[in-house]
Amino acid sequence: MMMRNKISLGFAAVVVALLLLVPLYASWAGEPFALTFMARVLVFSLAAISLNLILGYGGMVSFGHALYMGLGAYAVGLLAQHEVTNGWVQLGVTLAVCGAVGLLTGVISLRTTGIAFIMITLAFAQMFYYLFVSLKQYGGDDGLSISARSDFGLFSLGSPVTLYYVALVLVLAALFFTHRLVEARFGMVLRGCRVNERRMKAMGFHTLRYRLSAYVLSSMLCGLAGLLYANLTGFASPAYLAWTVSGELIVMVVLGGMGTVFGPLAGALVLLISEELLKALTDHWMMILGPLIVLVVLTARRGVYGYLLDWDAWRERKRMAALPKGVEGQP
Repeated sequence: MMMRNKISLGFAAVVVALLLLVPLYASWAGEPFALTFMARVLVFSLAAISLNLILGYGGMVSFGHALYMGLGAYAVGLLAQHEVTNGWVQLGVTLAVCGAVGLLTGVISLRTTGIAFIMITLAFAQMFYYLFVSLKQYGGDDGLSISARSDFGLFSLGSPVTLYYVALVLVLAALFFTHRLVEARFGMVLRGCRVNERRMKAMGFHTLRYRLSAYVLSSMLCGLAGLLYANLTGFASPAYLAWTVSGELIVMVVLGGMGTVFGPLAGALVLLISEELLKALTDHWMMILGPLIVLVVLTARRGVYGYLLDWDAWRERKRMAALPKGVEGQP
């Protein structure tokens, strides 16, 4: 296993090490923007990891996943507006609201498949989008400014460095959780549903329960990303729930490697950094980024990180083919 995953694991380790050093670089170089930008990358990575759980492993193409990111942001904004800045209260409200909405919308959405599922998740997101637009007392379409950041007692997300490391810890925890989950019985059933749900039902599994549980977990995890994003920007806006944000999350998952543990983080890094670099070069950066994304998707069967996994598999097959007969099982 270590031989087979040598390159991909090495890549993941290097990326994590570099992420740990970002605050030190920002302080040394006097570049606070670098810290803010990379914190944004981590927030979207967390949201992409949550989407990958249902899209990559469950085959559920949610085109309204930004709904939960927006709910998490507004949980912070609305509570702060009423002078409730306790981070634990905001966290509890975020998880409760996202879990309840995820359960309600999931029960309805998961009774459909294919294009119907895509459109229903989009419809729910748009419903909440217009709900927050209509809340004129909380900024409406202009959004809601957040003057006080979440205070967890031992630490406050008002510090950019603290916010960055909290986001990084949550991303790493989400990656570990995803790895353990998909390798467990629950993950096996979820992946089986993606391949052939009818066969899983015939084997006696209540597939709706498994898919719904994954959907609710994904919703709550995405809500955490929204909580962090509100603290990062000091703002909560209906734009966070827009279908374009859901589209960006799907692109991150597909670009990084759909159905791979580390893929969403790789996809968020590649997409957001490429976007920032191209913006510095030209105002027409979308015309360059679009074809590049298409090229990666066409040439890398499972995205950027999936390409490394395929390379590892090819190297392992080559190594096994070179071994004398009878020693293939030797370590």
